[in-house]
Amino acid sequence: MASAPERSASQPDLPGLRGPYLNRELSWLDFNERVLALAADPALPLLERMKFLAIFNSNLDEFFQVRVALLHAEVESGVSVTPPDGMSPADQLRAIRARVLELAAREQAIFRGELRPGLAREGMHLCEWGQLDDPDRKRLSEFFEKRIFPVLTPLSVDPAHPFPYVSNLSFNLAVQVRDPRSGLARFARIKVPSLLDRFVALEDEDRFVPIEQVIGAHLERLFPGMDIESTCSFRVTRDADLDIEEEDADDLLQAIEAGLLRKKRLSDAVRLEVDHSMPDETLAILLEELELDDEDVYIRDTLIDLGDLWGLYARGRAGLKERPWVPRTEPHFTSLSDDSKPRDIFALLREGDILVHHPYDSFQTSVEAFLSQAAADPKVLAIKHTIYRTSERENPIGSTLIRAAESGKQVVTLVELKARFDEQTNIEWARKLEASGVHVVYGLVGLKTHAKAVLVVRQERDGIRRYCHIGTGNYNPVTARLYEDCGMFTADPDICADLSDLFNHLTGFSHEGPYRRLLVAPVHLRNGLLAELREEMQHPDGRVLMKVNNLSDARMIDALYEASQAGVEIDLLVRSICCLRAGVPGLSERIRARSVLGRFLEHSRICRFGSESRGYRYFMGSADLMPRNLDHRVEVLTPVRDPALQERLQHALDLLLRADVGAWVLDDATWRRASGGDDLCAHEELMKRAVERAKTE
Repeated sequence: MASAPERSASQPDLPGLRGPYLNRELSWLDFNERVLALAADPALPLLERMKFLAIFNSNLDEFFQVRVALLHAEVESGVSVTPPDGMSPADQLRAIRARVLELAAREQAIFRGELRPGLAREGMHLCEWGQLDDPDRKRLSEFFEKRIFPVLTPLSVDPAHPFPYVSNLSFNLAVQVRDPRSGLARFARIKVPSLLDRFVALEDEDRFVPIEQVIGAHLERLFPGMDIESTCSFRVTRDADLDIEEEDADDLLQAIEAGLLRKKRLSDAVRLEVDHSMPDETLAILLEELELDDEDVYIRDTLIDLGDLWGLYARGRAGLKERPWVPRTEPHFTSLSDDSKPRDIFALLREGDILVHHPYDSFQTSVEAFLSQAAADPKVLAIKHTIYRTSERENPIGSTLIRAAESGKQVVTLVELKARFDEQTNIEWARKLEASGVHVVYGLVGLKTHAKAVLVVRQERDGIRRYCHIGTGNYNPVTARLYEDCGMFTADPDICADLSDLFNHLTGFSHEGPYRRLLVAPVHLRNGLLAELREEMQHPDGRVLMKVNNLSDARMIDALYEASQAGVEIDLLVRSICCLRAGVPGLSERIRARSVLGRFLEHSRICRFGSESRGYRYFMGSADLMPRNLDHRVEVLTPVRDPALQERLQHALDLLLRADVGAWVLDDATWRRASGGDDLCAHEELMKRAVERAKTE
């Protein structure tokens, strides 16, 4: 494994390091540094390393669009919102810039010094226009004329043509031209349409040329008769967070649509990425027109937007990637995929609960099969379902719900229109579902519905019976192959009754009452978790294990500190943001925090309380330990009580606690590579286990 820097520089000598909390934004940058470390790992196949470099870039894009944009807004408004760590918005922006510059320099060095030459040695070349011979240039010129030139529109800036709006994350060329007759110089912008591939393949399909170089070599076609003085690429990042006054919106769907359109047109720029060759005069024009300062500029000495490397990854040879993983059918569901031996999934659930662990267990042959059978079963009366994020292109669950509604079943779908970056996709699916007779609702004003749940109501001999699925991940068949998530199917009367009450609360006008078994945010979840922590503080063998994506809630951190000081042993698996300081004498000496990254994105949220002698209490569901999840979203955690299901969860958790491949350990404020010498990869072990289960059970 390649070594990461021994100490992260992300928590500078600012108020955030002197208190009990680490800064949220800098902790997120720590996480993205761990992603970057995977791109530098020589033990991974080359194209996998390039994939992680693309993920690092895409992560930064979202970070600037949301978090940095928010900090800018706070500074400009004069309203100082100081987080628990004590850093002001201005302090955070300064620290973020220093950290991003450091990470960007490392990223560019990895690409330029390791990945690009490494791929060339494997016969996959990213070429410069100047390296091509005449036949190659001729073919690319023909390609330019047929495929590129017709969709380009040069926009000049002069008294008759104002500076054009530069859309968020668009890839552009800034061109300085001069009229040889009048001597007048002009600035022009060319937007490279996103429908064009960033890297143009040559005839042999082993060599690729960046599209900006192909365009740059043919500027005389776009500016005939003009002298081209300079051309260089740039990219603008804008505020992408929607600000919708829900209480004043008569139609939330229309309000969200209007907000999306307004955000596309009017959102403020927060970052400008430019090629290192950009002349000062051109840069000055961009800064003035975009209303940015020098501190908002990030100069690249290699390609801008390495997130586009996904295109090369998709076209690369299989030998330069991880071997493909095909999810296995969870043994309980095997008979459902065999037409010769059909079996009733509802009968299965009457026998006991079933746990699925994606992507090791197939989403298609479990979750999709459950809904498909419910849609086709004449005894099923109603299906209720939540959608937070789903696939834009591939949504078999949406199609299944449409079939169920068209067959006369009552189908209710709660679509979260405010799922960031998926608003448009959710709007489109909401309209399709409504047009097919599905009852579509949008949840509660002021709250995002982030819970992952399906409820099926069925008429049986002894009366109405309910079945449900509660998960940690979105009902998205694409991410279900990439993200690690868990889901539980159950016919437990109390859990199903709780879920029925929750759906009625979300779709109707009713006060939320107490739940029998579920922990539901925003009313009950926080207090439920705090009660579990207090229970462990009463026992000398108190133990807590929590697996979450993010831990930033100050009250939960304080409770974990208090439990540690009371003698409770605490293990935390935190993929991304962790604002807690781990292993600090007198504060958190009994708290151990780890982060595991790798082939699959660790996405499940699992909590375990108790000890071996007293027994364990497991919960799993949709909630992270962040203020937004605990106080501003509808979230669900379900207990997992079946010993066999608990054993499966514990096996996965044990692997993550033991893993040293792709694992980091938090030492106070510093993330360090885990060391153990066993080269244990949790993802590989879980894939092996899935294969064994499919063969033997």
